Amino acid sequence: MSLSVENLSFSYGPRRALDDLSFALAPGSFTALLGPNGAGKSTLFSLLTRLFTAPKGQITIAGHNLGQAPLKALAALGVVFQQPTLDLDLTTRRNLLYYAALHGLRGPAARGLADEALATLSLTDRADTPARSLSGGQRRRVELARALIHRPAVLLLDEPTVGLDAASRRAITDHAHALAAQGTTVLWATHLTDEVAPTDRCLILHRGRLLADAPAGQIAEGTTLTDRFLALTADPA
Repeated sequence: MSLSVENLSFSYGPRRALDDLSFALAPGSFTALLGPNGAGKSTLFSLLTRLFTAPKGQITIAGHNLGQAPLKALAALGVVFQQPTLDLDLTTRRNLLYYAALHGLRGPAARGLADEALATLSLTDRADTPARSLSGGQRRRVELARALIHRPAVLLLDEPTVGLDAASRRAITDHAHALAAQGTTVLWATHLTDEVAPTDRCLILHRGRLLADAPAGQIAEGTTLTDRFLALTADPA
Protein backbone atom coordinates (compact mmCIF):
# COMPACT_ATOMS: atom_id res chain seq x y z
CA MET A 1 0.00 0.00 0.00
CA SER A 2 1.18 3.55 -0.73
CA LEU A 3 -0.50 4.99 2.35
CA SER A 4 -1.67 3.14 5.44
CA VAL A 5 -3.36 4.57 8.53
CA GLU A 6 -3.92 2.19 11.44
CA ASN A 7 -5.93 2.90 14.61
CA LEU A 8 -5.14 6.62 14.49
CA SER A 9 -6.54 8.80 17.29
CA PHE A 10 -5.96 12.43 18.22
CA SER A 11 -7.56 14.88 20.64
CA TYR A 12 -7.52 18.61 21.27
CA GLY A 13 -7.85 18.58 25.04
CA PRO A 14 -11.15 16.85 25.82
CA ARG A 15 -12.36 16.97 22.19
CA ARG A 16 -11.64 13.85 20.14
CA ALA A 17 -10.73 14.92 16.59
CA LEU A 18 -9.89 11.44 15.25
CA ASP A 19 -11.18 8.25 16.79
CA ASP A 20 -9.44 4.95 15.94
CA LEU A 21 -9.23 5.74 12.21
CA SER A 22 -7.93 3.09 9.81
CA PHE A 23 -7.72 2.88 6.00
CA ALA A 24 -5.20 2.03 3.28
CA LEU A 25 -4.65 3.41 -0.23
CA ALA A 26 -3.28 1.35 -3.11
CA PRO A 27 -0.66 2.70 -5.52
CA GLY A 28 -2.14 4.76 -8.34
CA SER A 29 -5.53 5.16 -6.67
CA PHE A 30 -7.73 8.25 -6.32
CA THR A 31 -9.65 8.52 -3.04
CA ALA A 32 -11.99 11.29 -1.95
CA LEU A 33 -12.01 12.05 1.77
CA LEU A 34 -15.43 13.59 2.27
CA GLY A 35 -16.62 15.22 5.45
CA PRO A 36 -18.27 18.38 6.79
CA ASN A 37 -16.19 21.15 8.31
CA GLY A 38 -14.82 19.90 11.62
CA ALA A 39 -14.96 16.24 10.61
CA GLY A 40 -11.23 15.74 11.19
CA LYS A 41 -9.93 16.03 7.63
CA SER A 42 -7.39 18.78 8.33
CA THR A 43 -6.32 17.08 11.56
CA LEU A 44 -5.64 13.91 9.59
CA PHE A 45 -3.54 15.86 7.07
CA SER A 46 -1.62 17.51 9.91
CA LEU A 47 -0.78 14.05 11.25
CA LEU A 48 0.13 12.68 7.80
CA THR A 49 2.54 15.58 7.26
CA ARG A 50 3.88 15.38 10.84
CA LEU A 51 2.76 18.86 11.80
CA PHE A 52 1.18 16.97 14.71
CA THR A 53 2.31 13.68 16.23
CA ALA A 54 -0.35 11.11 17.01
CA PRO A 55 -0.25 9.63 20.54
CA LYS A 56 -1.96 6.49 19.22
CA GLY A 57 -1.84 4.73 15.87
CA GLN A 58 0.54 4.20 12.99
CA ILE A 59 1.06 5.90 9.61
CA THR A 60 3.03 4.29 6.79
CA ILE A 61 3.90 6.20 3.58
CA ALA A 62 5.43 4.36 0.62
CA GLY A 63 6.58 1.58 2.95
CA HIS A 64 8.14 3.92 5.52
CA ASN A 65 6.77 4.22 9.05
CA LEU A 66 6.25 7.94 9.68
CA GLY A 67 7.16 7.67 13.35
CA GLN A 68 10.29 5.58 12.84
CA ALA A 69 11.61 6.99 9.54
CA PRO A 70 10.02 10.44 9.14
CA LEU A 71 12.48 11.81 6.57
CA LYS A 72 12.01 8.89 4.18
CA ALA A 73 8.23 8.90 4.67
CA LEU A 74 7.86 12.65 4.11
CA ALA A 75 10.16 12.54 1.07
CA ALA A 76 7.55 10.34 -0.63
CA LEU A 77 4.78 12.86 0.07
CA GLY A 78 3.49 15.84 -1.90
CA VAL A 79 1.01 18.20 -0.25
CA VAL A 80 -1.33 21.01 -1.22
CA PHE A 81 -2.71 22.52 1.98
CA GLN A 82 -6.08 24.20 2.35
CA GLN A 83 -4.48 27.56 3.08
CA PRO A 84 -2.32 29.03 0.26
CA THR A 85 1.40 28.81 1.02
CA LEU A 86 3.13 30.39 -1.99
CA ASP A 87 5.69 33.14 -1.48
CA LEU A 88 3.90 35.92 -3.36
CA ASP A 89 7.11 37.89 -3.90
CA LEU A 90 8.79 35.04 -5.78
CA THR A 91 8.10 34.10 -9.38
CA THR A 92 6.34 30.88 -10.22
CA ARG A 93 9.62 29.18 -11.12
CA ARG A 94 11.42 30.44 -8.00
CA ASN A 95 8.64 29.07 -5.80
CA LEU A 96 9.20 25.66 -7.36
CA LEU A 97 12.99 25.83 -7.15
CA TYR A 98 12.88 26.85 -3.49
CA TYR A 99 10.70 23.84 -2.68
CA ALA A 100 12.93 21.56 -4.78
CA ALA A 101 15.93 22.68 -2.73
CA LEU A 102 14.15 21.57 0.44
CA HIS A 103 14.12 18.09 -1.09
CA GLY A 104 17.83 18.26 -1.95
CA LEU A 105 17.24 19.06 -5.63
CA ARG A 106 19.42 21.84 -7.07
CA GLY A 107 21.08 23.02 -10.25
CA PRO A 108 20.12 21.80 -13.74
CA ALA A 109 18.22 18.79 -12.36
CA ALA A 110 15.94 21.03 -10.28
CA ARG A 111 15.40 23.46 -13.16
CA GLY A 112 14.50 20.58 -15.45
CA LEU A 113 11.96 19.21 -12.97
CA ALA A 114 10.51 22.70 -12.46
CA ASP A 115 10.10 23.23 -16.20
CA GLU A 116 8.50 19.79 -16.51
CA ALA A 117 6.04 20.53 -13.70
CA LEU A 118 5.17 23.92 -15.17
CA ALA A 119 4.53 22.39 -18.59
CA THR A 120 2.34 19.65 -17.08
CA LEU A 121 0.15 22.26 -15.36
CA SER A 122 0.10 24.59 -18.43
CA LEU A 123 2.06 27.27 -16.57
CA THR A 124 5.12 27.65 -18.78
CA ASP A 125 4.04 31.11 -19.89
CA ARG A 126 3.75 32.15 -16.23
CA ALA A 127 7.18 30.85 -15.16
CA ASP A 128 8.64 34.31 -14.57
CA THR A 129 5.46 35.93 -13.26
CA PRO A 130 5.41 36.93 -9.57
CA ALA A 131 2.95 34.71 -7.71
CA ARG A 132 0.97 37.72 -6.48
CA SER A 133 0.09 38.55 -10.10
CA LEU A 134 -1.52 35.14 -10.74
CA SER A 135 -5.22 34.36 -10.53
CA GLY A 136 -6.54 32.12 -7.76
CA GLY A 137 -6.77 29.13 -10.09
CA GLN A 138 -3.24 29.71 -11.39
CA ARG A 139 -1.85 29.92 -7.84
CA ARG A 140 -3.47 26.60 -7.00
CA ARG A 141 -1.91 25.04 -10.09
CA VAL A 142 1.48 26.39 -9.02
CA GLU A 143 1.01 24.79 -5.60
CA LEU A 144 0.14 21.51 -7.30
CA ALA A 145 3.19 21.76 -9.56
CA ARG A 146 5.34 22.49 -6.51
CA ALA A 147 3.94 19.46 -4.66
CA LEU A 148 4.81 17.23 -7.63
CA ILE A 149 8.31 18.52 -8.37
CA HIS A 150 10.07 15.73 -6.45
CA ARG A 151 7.78 13.07 -8.00
CA PRO A 152 6.12 11.87 -4.79
CA ALA A 153 4.45 8.50 -4.47
CA VAL A 154 1.53 10.01 -2.53
CA LEU A 155 -0.22 13.35 -3.12
CA LEU A 156 -2.39 14.92 -0.40
CA LEU A 157 -4.86 17.63 -1.45
CA ASP A 158 -6.67 19.38 1.41
CA GLU A 159 -9.70 21.28 0.07
CA PRO A 160 -7.62 22.42 -2.92
CA THR A 161 -10.49 24.12 -4.79
CA VAL A 162 -11.82 26.38 -2.02
CA GLY A 163 -12.61 29.82 -3.43
CA LEU A 164 -12.10 28.85 -7.08
CA ASP A 165 -14.58 29.20 -9.93
CA ALA A 166 -16.25 26.15 -11.46
CA ALA A 167 -13.87 25.89 -14.42
CA SER A 168 -10.78 26.05 -12.20
CA ARG A 169 -12.25 23.46 -9.83
CA ARG A 170 -12.95 21.07 -12.69
CA ALA A 171 -9.47 21.53 -14.18
CA ILE A 172 -7.79 20.66 -10.88
CA THR A 173 -10.02 17.65 -10.16
CA ASP A 174 -9.43 16.34 -13.69
CA HIS A 175 -5.68 16.73 -13.31
CA ALA A 176 -5.71 14.92 -9.95
CA HIS A 177 -7.52 11.98 -11.57
CA ALA A 178 -4.99 11.98 -14.41
CA LEU A 179 -2.13 11.84 -11.91
CA ALA A 180 -3.70 8.79 -10.27
CA ALA A 181 -4.05 7.12 -13.66
CA GLN A 182 -0.30 7.70 -14.15
CA GLY A 183 0.58 6.00 -10.85
CA THR A 184 0.43 8.67 -8.15
CA THR A 185 -1.70 7.82 -5.11
CA VAL A 186 -4.07 10.75 -4.52
CA LEU A 187 -6.03 11.55 -1.35
CA TRP A 188 -8.43 14.43 -2.04
CA ALA A 189 -10.12 15.99 1.01
CA THR A 190 -13.29 17.95 0.37
CA HIS A 191 -16.71 18.81 1.78
CA LEU A 192 -18.16 19.30 -1.73
CA THR A 193 -19.96 16.22 -3.03
CA ASP A 194 -19.97 17.50 -6.62
CA GLU A 195 -16.19 17.00 -6.72
CA VAL A 196 -16.62 13.24 -6.24
CA ALA A 197 -17.31 11.01 -9.25
CA PRO A 198 -19.56 7.93 -8.83
CA THR A 199 -16.62 5.59 -9.43
CA ASP A 200 -14.29 7.35 -6.97
CA ARG A 201 -13.51 5.53 -3.76
CA CYS A 202 -15.02 7.65 -1.04
CA LEU A 203 -14.15 7.78 2.65
CA ILE A 204 -16.80 9.65 4.66
CA LEU A 205 -15.43 11.09 7.87
CA HIS A 206 -17.58 12.62 10.62
CA ARG A 207 -16.53 13.63 14.12
CA GLY A 208 -13.27 11.76 13.64
CA ARG A 209 -14.84 8.43 12.75
CA LEU A 210 -15.03 6.67 9.39
CA LEU A 211 -18.71 6.26 8.48
CA ALA A 212 -18.34 4.78 4.98
CA ASP A 213 -15.67 3.40 2.66
CA ALA A 214 -16.86 2.44 -0.84
CA PRO A 215 -17.27 3.83 -4.37
CA ALA A 216 -19.34 7.01 -4.20
CA GLY A 217 -22.09 5.54 -6.37
CA GLN A 218 -22.43 2.58 -4.04
CA ILE A 219 -22.61 4.81 -0.97
CA ALA A 220 -25.38 6.86 -2.63
CA GLU A 221 -27.55 3.70 -2.77
CA GLY A 222 -29.86 4.90 -5.54
CA THR A 223 -30.12 8.48 -4.30
CA THR A 224 -27.64 11.35 -4.71
CA LEU A 225 -24.31 11.35 -2.92
CA THR A 226 -25.27 14.71 -1.41
CA ASP A 227 -28.45 13.30 0.15
CA ARG A 228 -26.65 10.21 1.42
CA PHE A 229 -23.80 12.30 2.81
CA LEU A 230 -26.21 14.60 4.64
CA ALA A 231 -28.09 11.60 6.06
CA LEU A 232 -24.90 9.96 7.32
CA THR A 233 -23.56 13.10 8.95
CA ALA A 234 -26.85 14.46 10.35
CA ASP A 235 -26.98 15.04 14.08
CA PRO A 236 -29.65 12.95 15.83
CA ALA A 237 -32.83 14.87 16.64
